[in-house]
Amino acid sequence: MNRIEAQKRIEKLVEELNHHNHLYYIENKPAISDFDFDLLLVELQKLEEEFPEFSSENSPTKKVGGDITKKFDTVVHRYPMLSLSNSYSKEEIMEWENRIKKLGYEQIEYVCELKYDGVAIGISYQNGQFVRAVTRGDGVQGEDITNNVKTIKTVPLLLKGDYPDDFEIRGEIFFPLNAFHKLNEERKESGEAEFANPRNSASGTLKLQDSRIVASRGLDCFLYGIYGENLPFQTHYDSVIKAKEWGLKIPFPEKKYIYKTKSIDGIMDFIQYWDIERNSLPFEIDGVVLKVNQYSIQNELGFTAKSPRWAIAYKFKTERVETIIEWVSYQVGRTGAITPVANLTPVSLGGTVVKRASLHNSDQMEKLDLYEGDSVYVEKGGEIIPKIVGVNLNKRKSNTEKIEFISVCPECNTTLTRNDGEAQHYCPNEKNCPPQIKGKIEHFISRKAMNIDGLGNETVDTLVSKGLIKNVADLYELHFDDLLKIERMAEKSANNLLKGVEESKKVSFERVLFALGIRFVGETVAKKLAKEFKSIEDIAFASEEELISVDEIGEKIAFSVRHYFAQEENRILIERLKNHGLQLSVSKEIEVDTNGNLKGKIFVVSGVFKQFSRDEIKALIEKNGGKNASSISSKTNFVLAGENMGPAKLQKANELGIPIISEEDFLKMI
Repeated sequence: MNRIEAQKRIEKLVEELNHHNHLYYIENKPAISDFDFDLLLVELQKLEEEFPEFSSENSPTKKVGGDITKKFDTVVHRYPMLSLSNSYSKEEIMEWENRIKKLGYEQIEYVCELKYDGVAIGISYQNGQFVRAVTRGDGVQGEDITNNVKTIKTVPLLLKGDYPDDFEIRGEIFFPLNAFHKLNEERKESGEAEFANPRNSASGTLKLQDSRIVASRGLDCFLYGIYGENLPFQTHYDSVIKAKEWGLKIPFPEKKYIYKTKSIDGIMDFIQYWDIERNSLPFEIDGVVLKVNQYSIQNELGFTAKSPRWAIAYKFKTERVETIIEWVSYQVGRTGAITPVANLTPVSLGGTVVKRASLHNSDQMEKLDLYEGDSVYVEKGGEIIPKIVGVNLNKRKSNTEKIEFISVCPECNTTLTRNDGEAQHYCPNEKNCPPQIKGKIEHFISRKAMNIDGLGNETVDTLVSKGLIKNVADLYELHFDDLLKIERMAEKSANNLLKGVEESKKVSFERVLFALGIRFVGETVAKKLAKEFKSIEDIAFASEEELISVDEIGEKIAFSVRHYFAQEENRILIERLKNHGLQLSVSKEIEVDTNGNLKGKIFVVSGVFKQFSRDEIKALIEKNGGKNASSISSKTNFVLAGENMGPAKLQKANELGIPIISEEDFLKMI
């Protein structure tokens, strides 16, 4: 390669690596695997060594991480938070060890650790108290996400024992697989797009502005690197083990998450063990980390501009196979969301035969730039879900056509729509599109919703195709004779089905609300709404402002709820369900003093209170003979106002001349 070719290639590699750095660190949407990224980086490093005149101070080879976002305060690290050099073979590990041995040490210890696929974090403690949590950022400075990290249950706010007065401990925050799958199940149930993988979801969660949402998601961490002045340790391993005594969560030595050895054979045994056993872990890893144990040797080895010389990462190769994309089909969900699916020539991957892979949405299809009959590379995301990660352009046939995303629903031929800010396309024909009709009914009867015994998805499919039901209210109007007309439906099955439908009338209001399938209203949101508003009528007439005032209800959910109840067909549906005896309000069993101080008085409660929660105040109103209303009218006697009372309510109360009282005024009244 001559100088001109080298210069052009270096410029191209710098541009490409900077692009992928931005996608990975800022957008949390990696477009290539870590292995492919490292191959590009190694190529650039070699070219810069051969042609140093074309090496830039801003080259990706001299940069750790990515840019800093502006959402959180930027904090300069007291100790640079560098990344690790990567290796992929025993030979590279041996080369690393040989470089260390050149120092002449007779006995070098190594610590082997898991490489968690999460978000690197540095947490500072002073006098045993949690002070600050900062992300890696660009290695020199990171983002202050203290409030969000404080919500992680495994991060102590106060330490115990003989901890140093001032130190920083570093580690990795990750999404446990069970919590990640639970979150995706909730998103699926509420009609939201599922998250792609635990690593990106953990990163996105830590960037949320509302720490309450962070707390609800169940993030976890392992902490394994201590930094500070005059620390009383001689080795890395001893410092990590000691941190456990202070109440910090360290990698479990008993489970071999951290392991000490004196030989290359011990290192390779650790690597080989976890290359197999990683699939049984409750979290994701993408390799192992190897470190020199003795601090004195670490100090002598020092650092390069990018990484410590005394540590290296061994990355597991993600299994990748090549196969043919035969055609793309499109699934229609119960909310009308359209999901493209690649149908593949069957191929073995990770012990299973893969025939299909989700393409997620039109943007993902456009990014892959798929053509009919393409040879594609398939990997398993999170060791579970097959995904297409690239195309073998060398095998693309001539005169083949590009695969374009559809413009009409594949089931009902309705023109698709796409909302601003959303990646999904939707079929708006929710009342007559067969998969949406079936999907809504299947959701309604599911275990976490109405849990109707004797009625499964296959039976729903038959009932819909026979024209016996078109919506969930029709379930309560089924007759025994109609069911017997269905093929393979015996008398016992028909009776069990009708019994299950009848029993579902006892299901609590919050589960009925969830069963309705209002977009973005999953189990948790349904519970919040039911607890706050008590009845379907109060929810239906609640303003967007009143909905947003409920804990964890944002603008998107509030708009969706308002939109649902604005549809006449939905109001008719709920009226039918009410007539059939479903629980559409919270059962109230409050001991009421009919002669209490608040007898006959109607209250509207708004805002946040110091001594009691809003629910506790409402219970006190009813216990003392008063009544609660969700909105202000001429019949309202008092508005009980806490902090952050909605301005619209305040204006309406003033316009109607309704007294506004404080929490203290209310307590005097009772």
